[in-house]
Amino acid sequence: MYKTSEIIAEYGINESRLKEYIIQQNIPLVNEEEISKKYFQTILSFIEKTEDRIEKRLKKAEATFKYNSENNKVSIYQDDAISFLKKLPSNSVDIIATDPAYSGMNDKLQLGKGRIVGKYADKGKENGKWFGEFEDSEENYNEFLSECKRVLKKSTGHIYIMFDSYSLLSLGNVVRNHFDVKNLITWDKVNIGMGHYFRRRHEYVIFATNGNTRKIRNRKFPDVWRFKRIHSSKYPTQKPVEVFQAMIHASSEEGFTVCDPFLGSASSAIASIKNNCNFIGCDISGKSIEMSSSRIFEYLNSGKDNLQTKSMAIDDKIFWE
Repeated sequence: MYKTSEIIAEYGINESRLKEYIIQQNIPLVNEEEISKKYFQTILSFIEKTEDRIEKRLKKAEATFKYNSENNKVSIYQDDAISFLKKLPSNSVDIIATDPAYSGMNDKLQLGKGRIVGKYADKGKENGKWFGEFEDSEENYNEFLSECKRVLKKSTGHIYIMFDSYSLLSLGNVVRNHFDVKNLITWDKVNIGMGHYFRRRHEYVIFATNGNTRKIRNRKFPDVWRFKRIHSSKYPTQKPVEVFQAMIHASSEEGFTVCDPFLGSASSAIASIKNNCNFIGCDISGKSIEMSSSRIFEYLNSGKDNLQTKSMAIDDKIFWE
């Protein structure tokens, strides 16, 4: 049995709207406020279609950037990923597309300093070049994935999580404990990058659903994506917008809500806007929020991307837009 008071608290639905729906559908109440499992599925479908639940739940959180137009609702927050996800109502997001800032590979490589990272010991500090990282212990990752599963809608929820080779081996298997893994996608960066043994030129994306059987837009899409990396980026680990476009274009419908709890340089936000989706995101780094706000604002107002001025695609057969 499900109590209406608990449904209101967990799913962020307005009490009067819920009661009105229960009366309209002649849903029987037990002990004045309890709903059986059979009728709860009907209510869940109604809740998932109810707009503004996220905005109302985040009303007390201060958005660092907010945009609301007929086509796009975009808001970003400076917050820790897990803390942010815990503020969202259950079953409120259609797609999570994210690139977590894993600590595993850098800890393993024991970086001292470098052109991109600066002094690695200063990561996350005010004057440090490198941002604070997500401690990718299995315990921490399970908590993160549990929150992702809770906020993703049961009927439409798709999730894309990026991995470097180190974190894929240590954490990739954990994803199966929470989601139905459908594909392991390879992002081929075309040109080789850094590496002490075989030089790296690829990363991975795990694609999974939240227990539903909703398909992607087209079953002809490949599982190897060839987009060049961003050189001399203003933000460390900036990913090409096309990588996120491929995820969001495959899984979205107009008006869907996309969430990225590791916003970084906001490539996911630009890809969401291009697909006429709503977007919410967060990052713990002040530098990320500052650059992302500027990038999104300029793109929405001029159509120009100030952090990626040209396409990174090399294939003629376009499937990502």
